[in-house]
Amino acid sequence: MTLGELTQGLSWNGGTGEMGTLNRIELDPKVCNGKPVIRGTRIPVSVVLERLAAHDSWQTILSAYPELKEEDIQEAILYARASLDHTEFRVVNA
Repeated sequence: MTLGELTQGLSWNGGTGEMGTLNRIELDPKVCNGKPVIRGTRIPVSVVLERLAAHDSWQTILSAYPELKEEDIQEAILYARASLDHTEFRVVNA
């Protein structure tokens, strides 16, 4: 599945009041083995999500990765949501 297919119809206002689409996430087989990264960096989306899951504040993440912007964190979250929306979960009997 391509990034476009994954995020089709997903949009956000980014605090501007205008709706936009995800354009800060890229998938490139030549960058981080094709993992989704923040565009123009080698920072995987998973790293941003791990930091959020560890209860790091947005400001802490932005300080640790000065090349990031708030919009990058927002889009990482929206990308994760889009990924889950296109994932099928199955119950496995133990």
